[in-house]
Amino acid sequence: MAHTLLVYRYTERRKALPTPAPAPPGGPGGEPPRPAAFVRDAPTLLSYAALGCFTFWLYAFGPALTLLRDELGFSYSLLGGYSVLWSAGAVLTGIGFPWAARRLARGTLLWCAALVSAIGAALFTLGGNVPVTLLGAGVLGLAGTMLLAVLQATLSDRHGPRRDRALTEANIGAGASAVVAPLVLGALAATAVGWRVTFALPAAVLAVLFLRYRRQPLPTTPRRRAAGRAGRLPLACWLFALLTAASSAIEFCLVYFAPQLLLDTGLTAAAASTALSGNLLGILIGRLLGAALTRRPGRSVTLLYASLVGTAGSFALFWLTDQPTVAIVGLFLCGVGIANLYPLALALTLDAAPGREDQANARSQLVLGLFAAAAPYLLGSLADRHGLAAAFALEPVLITGCILLLWGGLRARPRST
Repeated sequence: MAHTLLVYRYTERRKALPTPAPAPPGGPGGEPPRPAAFVRDAPTLLSYAALGCFTFWLYAFGPALTLLRDELGFSYSLLGGYSVLWSAGAVLTGIGFPWAARRLARGTLLWCAALVSAIGAALFTLGGNVPVTLLGAGVLGLAGTMLLAVLQATLSDRHGPRRDRALTEANIGAGASAVVAPLVLGALAATAVGWRVTFALPAAVLAVLFLRYRRQPLPTTPRRRAAGRAGRLPLACWLFALLTAASSAIEFCLVYFAPQLLLDTGLTAAAASTALSGNLLGILIGRLLGAALTRRPGRSVTLLYASLVGTAGSFALFWLTDQPTVAIVGLFLCGVGIANLYPLALALTLDAAPGREDQANARSQLVLGLFAAAAPYLLGSLADRHGLAAAFALEPVLITGCILLLWGGLRARPRST
């Protein structure tokens, strides 16, 4: 009885005590909540490795066309046709990726795209005649871009608001592949093995990745219907998609025509072609710096503006000098500036379409494919009419356009985004 009375009195006293105030949101002391830790888990590492394989094919493709033309004896116009077919494949991926992403699991889509890419690489290298190798170029462009799209979607789904860091880190491996691929191609071309084995290397790596990760489920974010009319992406998303494509066009024009402009500084053709590796090395170093700077969220826009300004200054150094050493330094610094334009612009594109990331990803690849085909062709046409140095005025136009697209996209973006 005494025990029951004590319990009763204790309970009544507890009721009389003031109710403690709820803890403030966030961490201890009311600090704002910390962002989720960035984890490089199995899907992330798989995406990084597979993206390196695609980039290896992409940057081996251009030099391989020179060797293929030497063997098959086709014209320069037909050489351009191979690149157009690759770009056409990218455009088809931009149209078809949302449909495929709705019907196939991420893993199924990834491994099917990898298999078809390997088939395209085999057709391109082993075809032995122009029609089959042209078909291989188109298949590789289509399936390779599909592989790229699903890898970008996987990283976006996995890391959400931190996709800028994931995409920047993924492109470090891509930058390394860009540097290594032409060197491996040239080294194997000088041996009895032959340059064609170069295109088998990414296929072998993808096969190893399949054996290691084939049962690994890939993350996916449930897609909700965004506000507004069905199927319509926000204006900010389209502006950022154009920014992604235009910034890539800056790089494509340099890759295709910078060695030709270096000839005017007195370099030989072999030295000018080798000097292009300085630009690719700059891209790799720039992406390493970008990965370090994006470890903390909220720096993407500042880094994009700084990259565009740096690209403009370094391109002027490359374009306006007649000294080969200064031109090569300018080309290297162009690579540092260009390095983070694509991954950060793509991250903004996906951020601007919440719930429609797959559609935004696909449309960015569609626009990029169009720019990849049109910009080098336009620069080449201007060079035929007015000279290459004058034609390179297209680059400042593209850089200025990128700055305006970034500014416009940020203004069009909803305040809550």
